[in-house]
Amino acid sequence: MTRVLVTGGSGYIAGFAIRQLIEAGWEVNTTIRSLTRESEVRDWLGVDNGKLRFFAADLTSDPGWAEAVEGCTHVAHVASPIPPNAPRHEDELIVPARDGALRALRFAKGAGVKRFVMTSSVAAIAYGHSKDRTEFSEADWSNLDDPRTYAYPKSKTIAERAARQWVAAEGGGLEFVTVNPAAVLGPVLGRDFSPSIEAVKKLLEGAMPGVPDLGFGIVDVRDVADLHVRCLTAEHVAGERFIASGPFLKLMDIAHILRDRLGPEARKVPTRRMPDFLVRIVGRFIPELGQVASELGRVKISSSAHAKDKLGWEPRPVDDTIVDTARSLIERGIVKV
Repeated sequence: MTRVLVTGGSGYIAGFAIRQLIEAGWEVNTTIRSLTRESEVRDWLGVDNGKLRFFAADLTSDPGWAEAVEGCTHVAHVASPIPPNAPRHEDELIVPARDGALRALRFAKGAGVKRFVMTSSVAAIAYGHSKDRTEFSEADWSNLDDPRTYAYPKSKTIAERAARQWVAAEGGGLEFVTVNPAAVLGPVLGRDFSPSIEAVKKLLEGAMPGVPDLGFGIVDVRDVADLHVRCLTAEHVAGERFIASGPFLKLMDIAHILRDRLGPEARKVPTRRMPDFLVRIVGRFIPELGQVASELGRVKISSSAHAKDKLGWEPRPVDDTIVDTARSLIERGIVKV
C-alpha cells in the first residue's frame, strides 16, 4: 500500500473512501475544486492529516491534475457532477462527467499509475430498457436512444463507455475497473451528500403529500467505499465492472421502515401513495421529479452477485442503512423533526 489519488474529496462516497483507505494504511491525495474548502473537509473527515494531502483540480480543466497524481500508484476517480436539481441542458452533466474521466485517465497514465478505479453507476446499466425487464447485471448497458433515459443516466453511461474506449486504445498497462452503485444512502459526514438522501430527507420532513410509486436499489455509502478499496487491491480484476447494490425498495417501503424504526421522529413521514397522474402534474413544476416520472412503477433489480463472489463483498442490512441515514440527518440538524 502506497499513495492513492481519490478525486472529488469533498464528495459523499469519496469522504468514506478516504477514511477507509487511511485506516488501511494508505497515504491519500485528493482533489477539490477550491482549496478554500480544505479546512472544512478535513474537519468532517476526521482522519490523520499527515496522511492526507489536498490539491485544487477541476473536472473541466488541466491545472492541478499532474501535481495531484504525482507519486500515486492507484487512482479512485469518484468525482462526477451530480446536481441537486435537473440541469437546463443534458450537456451540463455529460460533458464534465466524460471529459473529467478522460482527463483523470490521461494524467494517471502519465504519472505511471498501475490501477484506476472509476465510480460509475447502475444508471449506466439499467435505463432505457423495456418495462418488463426487471433484472440487470454488469453485462447490461443503459440504452441512450430511449427517450426515457434522462440526463444523469446518459452522463454515467457516456462517461464509462468513453473511459473504457480510451483505456482500450491508449491505456497501455493501466488496469481499469468500475464500481457501479445503486442509490447511495447512509450516515452523512457534512452537507455534501448523495442526492439519493434527498428522498429520505423529504420523507422525514413530510415535504410530499404522498409517496410516489418510485423505487431503486439501495446501498450503504460505507459499503460502496469498501468495494472501492477492494477494487484497488484485488488481483485479476482489470476490465471488470462491479455492481454495488442491496435490495430494490419502493419509496413506500422506505417510509414504512422509517415509521417502524424511528417512532415519533418519523411522525411526518407520509404513508399514503401519491397517484401517478398527480406525480406527473407536480413534475411539470418540479423538474427533478418530472424527469423521473417515466420510472413510475418500474422495478430494477441490479445483482451484486459478481462483487460478492469475486471480491467477498457483503453489504449491510438495508433497514440499518435507512435508519442510519435518517438519524444522521436529524442529529446534524439537516432535518427538523
